[in-house]
Amino acid sequence: MLKEFRQSLLVSIWFVFLTFPLMVVRVNTTESIVEWRWMSLVWVAVASFFLSYLWRYMLARQQAKKKVEEEGVQQLSKAQLLLEDMTFRYKAMGVLLAFSLVFPWIFDTYQSTIMISALIYVVLGLGLNISVGLAGLLDLGYVAFFAVGAYSYALINHHFDFGFWACLPVGGVLGCLFGVILGFPILRLRGDYLAIVTLGFGMIIKVVLENWNEFSFGPSGIANIDRPGLFGIDMNIDGSTTYIYYIMVAMVVFTILITMRLRNSRIGRAWIALREDEIACVAMGIDMARTKLSAYALGAFWAGMVGVLFAAKTTFINPASFTFMESAIILSIVVLGGMGSILGVILGAFILILLPEYLRAFSEYRMLAFGAAMVLMMIFRPQGIISNIRQKYEYKGLKEEADNG
Repeated sequence: MLKEFRQSLLVSIWFVFLTFPLMVVRVNTTESIVEWRWMSLVWVAVASFFLSYLWRYMLARQQAKKKVEEEGVQQLSKAQLLLEDMTFRYKAMGVLLAFSLVFPWIFDTYQSTIMISALIYVVLGLGLNISVGLAGLLDLGYVAFFAVGAYSYALINHHFDFGFWACLPVGGVLGCLFGVILGFPILRLRGDYLAIVTLGFGMIIKVVLENWNEFSFGPSGIANIDRPGLFGIDMNIDGSTTYIYYIMVAMVVFTILITMRLRNSRIGRAWIALREDEIACVAMGIDMARTKLSAYALGAFWAGMVGVLFAAKTTFINPASFTFMESAIILSIVVLGGMGSILGVILGAFILILLPEYLRAFSEYRMLAFGAAMVLMMIFRPQGIISNIRQKYEYKGLKEEADNG
């Protein structure tokens, strides 16, 4: 433990030395002065130390597991390692949940708004992870379901004055319905053809929203959408932002729980089998049509629900909010985090959404650093930040009988 601490400290000092001219010294040509940004140096030191220490910890855990599997070391059994992993995960989840609950009271409204956006992409990533990560069905038009949920709430609220809580399940159900509509024509498509059709579906939804003025108000969009209510209490901007933040936290927790149960269920195992080998999956008696449709429908359900919350948060939507770039970002979150991994998708969403926002202080270099990080990630960790660990079921009865015999 002390050795890893010292090594991480040396890495932090080395990063501070390397980035000193770039992060600290800034020449203001307008006023002909040199600005010293010492806080940037502090952030570099803290971030490099934390990431280095976390990386060394994960490497140590991986080496310990290999030692148990290959050499049969008795000091640490597999059960002990599993127990330690579960304990670490539960502690980490408890710390994150506690931090998320006190976050709005520690930071200002601007930080809470940024975090709401990140949590929205967490739910979108977890929804797309069902169809892409678990079932292996590439979807480049996922933002269409997001738009369906947002416009369902905006139009119902505008014409019938229904509130947020009444429209939240409606947005999810409509997103699910459009997922089934998309799934039926593409049951037999794979690979590039599947990607092209889903991309076309997303573009069709956007074109319809832009040109059907009588229905969606065209490019002008819909304004004055009601925010979520709380027993008729009038809230200011700060109070409403905090309230939406807690709704988003609850939705993320709910999504994680449901997704974990789905992954370990019968339909979840059917999705994984479909991803690995579609022909073998059908040969084993799995209904391919029902499996694919359920993956698209359930993935679209979360997009529809979070679309309702997005419309309530921004109070204004138009077709420009639902472009192909949104689908690309959501897909990047799934791929970067680790296809099929729930924790990986969450980390991927935080990195892709929060990192560019918090690097605004380095406006000249933030996209350069962001792009370099993505390239390095794809070179050295192509399976994602946290790769999905496949569950293995072993029957040791025959092996034990052979050993005894």
